Amino acid sequence: MSHRIATGDDREIATYLEIAQYAEARHPDADTEQPPARDLIVVIDFGSQYSLLIARRIRELNVYCEVVPATMPWHEIQRLRPKGFIFSGGPASVYEPDAPMAPAEVYEAGVPILGICYGMQLLAHQLGGAVENSSFREYGHSVLHRAATIADPLLEDLPPTMPVWMSHGDHVTTPPAGFQTLAFTDNSPIAAMANDSGYYGIQFHPEVVHTPNGKQLLENFLFRVCKCEPTWTAANFVEATVAHIREQVGDGHAICALSGGVDSAVAAALVHRAIGDRLTCIFVNNGLLRKDEPERLRETFERNLHMNLIVSESTDRFLERLEGITDPETKRKTIGEEFIWVFEEEAGKLGEVDFLVQGTTYPDVIESLTADNTASAVIKTHHNVGGLPEEMRLELVEPLRYLFKDEVRAVGSELGLPEEIVWRQPFPGPGLAIRILGEVTREGLHTLREADAIVNEEIRNANLTRELWQSFAVLTASRTVGVQGDFRTYGNVIAIRAVTSEDAMTADWARLPYDLLARISSRIANEAPNVNRVVYDITSKPPGTIEWE
Repeated sequence: MSHRIATGDDREIATYLEIAQYAEARHPDADTEQPPARDLIVVIDFGSQYSLLIARRIRELNVYCEVVPATMPWHEIQRLRPKGFIFSGGPASVYEPDAPMAPAEVYEAGVPILGICYGMQLLAHQLGGAVENSSFREYGHSVLHRAATIADPLLEDLPPTMPVWMSHGDHVTTPPAGFQTLAFTDNSPIAAMANDSGYYGIQFHPEVVHTPNGKQLLENFLFRVCKCEPTWTAANFVEATVAHIREQVGDGHAICALSGGVDSAVAAALVHRAIGDRLTCIFVNNGLLRKDEPERLRETFERNLHMNLIVSESTDRFLERLEGITDPETKRKTIGEEFIWVFEEEAGKLGEVDFLVQGTTYPDVIESLTADNTASAVIKTHHNVGGLPEEMRLELVEPLRYLFKDEVRAVGSELGLPEEIVWRQPFPGPGLAIRILGEVTREGLHTLREADAIVNEEIRNANLTRELWQSFAVLTASRTVGVQGDFRTYGNVIAIRAVTSEDAMTADWARLPYDLLARISSRIANEAPNVNRVVYDITSKPPGTIEWE
């Protein structure tokens, strides 16, 4: 191409997450391998809050998608062999000295590009156009008008006028040479632009629900512009992942860290399909589980799914390690380390074992500071990604590492797992330890188990389980004065948390019916020991997290 490309070559290049074949953990020798041929879109993240949402929308259209940072070295991006790029939005202005830039090689790759918001401005800036600060910023709803005389595959079958969602303070004032304006709004004369090379810029956000026709626009980009095939399905994922697990494990043996949740269950089922009885599932009863959890898990995996299952009764061991610990990060890392030691000890009893299977998912990776993601801020350390000891000798198999929760459930259904497993609410690896604020004690665990069981029973009786992402109780560090019977009490405070979410990256507090909250509160105060007050958490994520610790 003849365009002058503005680059960020003098900026620090940070490493990012490993490139996996589809979504599973890589073979140890994968640095020299090429991923299998399939249609793939790469989202280059420039710091947008919607980057992961873009990836979700692409995958919902059955096309595989990876999110990578703008700082990722080009050779790592190139080995993915994408059929198209999407530039995300971002908080920066392209004319700022430290604004993130797209690699110059992207423009030489010969594949289509869709720039969204900041991504559109970056296209204009790097290809010789002009971007300026707008005197009138657009945040929220706007009306897009298509240019009447221009027909283009990106906007095909879309109405001439449609509502869109804007969120920008800068705008393109002069498009690069060879670009034409496809659409405009009252405040953005160039709200969509394109050239003959398949480069598109749109100032609005098609990935959010506030742009009703956004899904059709993304479909047009995937199938009419990039010529992708919708092959990213649960069935295809299972087939490809099982084949890769067989290649990675070879004739070896593996153990799986079962937690009782859907993620580890689906990971176990995938590996079991790949290597059969050479997988042994290890369930550690660490004393930090929900009421009756160990009995339910044994029933499901040993008797119904016919997997090799070892139950390690380790309650005393974990509680001794947690004695005196109040810091939540220390709790997580302590529990994560102890899990690994238990697994390795159990593995030693089995003979030669080389692999540890875990149910790590994409939100776990994004929210944890790991070797795969050095640029992300630590929100919390997940025991299955950030708490592993460096000297661990087992090689990890993480077949769900780049899947969202709805994709995990789809894979679970494809594998034939029982509905009670597939639709079980997420449960943190450190268990109830991070739902007890302060030190974890046997008395506190008993109180929390009873309260949590009441929450789950009432939510289930109200037929709200599938409508909620999570619902649970938290034993706070507060004590309050109460009156129970004819006596003054000084008891514990239980907080109830119920949220709705698509993938745990963001969440909103659930508007539970008042009569349901009243029943939960009354039962906890009467049935859970040493509790005299119940509160309801109405904090969304952000600013809070779903878990309290």
